[in-house]
Amino acid sequence: MSETDIYAKIKDLVDTEHELRSRTEAGELDPSEERAQLDQLEKALDQCWDLLRQRRAKKDAGLSPDDAETQSVSQVENYLQ
Repeated sequence: MSETDIYAKIKDLVDTEHELRSRTEAGELDPSEERAQLDQLEKALDQCWDLLRQRRAKKDAGLSPDDAETQSVSQVENYLQ
């Protein structure tokens, strides 16, 4: 996945997040359902940002950024800050 593809995925996820929030505010979506869907979106976003960081690190190290791989949600969510 190229950086352009990753940014497009991020944009789609953010657009979906805005749609969910709008639907909840309009009373079309239950807040608990919104929270569940937002949780999944946030995890997918974290994976995308992690993949971008990996690609940049590989490129900076003189390696192929195409060798970066999407990490599992559990791995990305449990990184030490």
